[in-house]
Amino acid sequence: MLPAANAGAFVLASLALIAIPGPSVLFVVGRSLALGRWGGVLSVLGNALGMIPAIVAVSLGVGAILAESALVFTIIKFAGAAYLVYLGVQTIRHRHSKTRAVARGAVPPSTFRLLRDGFVVGASNPKTIVFFVAVLPQFVSYNAGSIPLQLGLLGAMFFVLALACDSIWALTAGTARAWFARSPRRLAGVTATGGVMMIGLGGALAIAGNKA
Repeated sequence: MLPAANAGAFVLASLALIAIPGPSVLFVVGRSLALGRWGGVLSVLGNALGMIPAIVAVSLGVGAILAESALVFTIIKFAGAAYLVYLGVQTIRHRHSKTRAVARGAVPPSTFRLLRDGFVVGASNPKTIVFFVAVLPQFVSYNAGSIPLQLGLLGAMFFVLALACDSIWALTAGTARAWFARSPRRLAGVTATGGVMMIGLGGALAIAGNKA
């Protein structure tokens, strides 16, 4: 079983990392500005669920192999970046129709679609695997039992912390959007801003250097 001291140190290290806004935060804020609080929270959940394959892979030892494959890393990186750009472009293209939909009280995108989009973004971020491969083993006790189980527990802890912290960002950005929703022009503008953020994030991920 994972020692309490190791778990506590990992929580502190994770909180320090999560507190620094990164790709996940930018994605969540962009989606919240475009879709509101509920859309943002569901995007957070989907994005967090996208970590699960990486957690399982690292726990089983597959993550170390993937982290060493430059080809796989690059393919996943560009696929995720392209999907983010696609989401951003679609958001900008349909910003006026979304504004009219809000005014009519129309039904927002389905829960499944929002979870799916978030999951694809989370699962296609290869740096998640690299992070888990590099960081999780540092907090494992090799005298405390099953290593895969300890790695899985650490991954689950990070999942919960990321879910909680990113939800705060989603609710904050979604609340700000509620003010913009009072004016169709402001709402169209903030929706477009969310799309631009996603396009920018996709571009940044695409041109980022190879794995360190």
